[in-house]
Amino acid sequence: MFQQGLKGVVAVQTAIASVDGDRGELRYRGQLVGDVIQGKSFDETAYFLWYGQWPDAEQLTNLQQQLISYRELPAHIVEIAQLLPKETPLMDAMRTLVSAYTHAEFQATSPAEQAIALTAALPVMTAAFYRLQIGQELISPRDDFGHTENYLWMINGQEPTRVQTEALETYLKLTMEHGMNASTFAARVTISTESDLVSAVVSAIGTMKGPLHGGAPSGVIDLLDKMKTEDRIDAVITEKLDRGEKIMGFGHRVYRTEDPRSVILRDKCFELQGEDPWIDLATVAEKHIVNLLNERKPGRALYTNVEFYAAAIMRSIAMPTQLFTPTFSIARIVGWTAHALEQQDNNVIFRPQSEYIGS
Repeated sequence: MFQQGLKGVVAVQTAIASVDGDRGELRYRGQLVGDVIQGKSFDETAYFLWYGQWPDAEQLTNLQQQLISYRELPAHIVEIAQLLPKETPLMDAMRTLVSAYTHAEFQATSPAEQAIALTAALPVMTAAFYRLQIGQELISPRDDFGHTENYLWMINGQEPTRVQTEALETYLKLTMEHGMNASTFAARVTISTESDLVSAVVSAIGTMKGPLHGGAPSGVIDLLDKMKTEDRIDAVITEKLDRGEKIMGFGHRVYRTEDPRSVILRDKCFELQGEDPWIDLATVAEKHIVNLLNERKPGRALYTNVEFYAAAIMRSIAMPTQLFTPTFSIARIVGWTAHALEQQDNNVIFRPQSEYIGS
């Protein structure tokens, strides 16, 4: 039976993650995402998604050492980045640089280590090309920084604050994986042909680039910028509702209740209240907006989605909008590679049928 866009069609059985939109649950390896990431670093969460278990002390140390070692980009990748026109969109540059990442030393490693290498290299490639775009010198990675802290360092050349690192790392851990989304499906289709991991990630990046999938929360940024202060919230939202405009950051295609990722980001923002004005504004604005939506659109049950608090976090660290979708990809590469490895373990090539409707 034909289902446009394969909506509702089960094409994969996976042990990596599950999304229950009716109950508002996202699970990593069967565990609620909030329980998984609580007190865990980016590295630990990635290990859990890749291997289905938590690393012991030795395994975690080995993983961290691998991630640090792969921050050093091969010379030819830096040269290609320098040759690309500065006006090249960042997602296009990421796709190009990842496609060129294959080299003899990389090919000699296992697929699992390749996943680690690509996860470590992607933020470095992103930061490097961003710096070239804005006419700034490239910044070398820091071995004494964690994954998220190093990414922020390489973008700005300044040591990020604890608040900035904690907020962004929470976002990265929450968006590593989200079931059979379009980019993850693209990665699995590519690897199912017995292609390589680099090609699978390139396919995923090309898919993530599309605004229907990897659309950045720039609309929420604009909303926060218009409000600026707590006393303007009601006026800005009322004006938008009077004009019949959508309130960006509210509602989700999958979740019929609150987006669990938004709930966790909100909790993190509550923890950080008083330390950043944009995070403070978002936490107050949500309450006002929900009340106004309930008054004007009763029964719709519109809740914040992950983009609302993600935008507040991006705004608080002054992240340029062109880095939003690339940053999303830097998190999601963990899920892409986990799915590609799982596909390799029990592979059948994807070969759906088509229905001819021409003359």
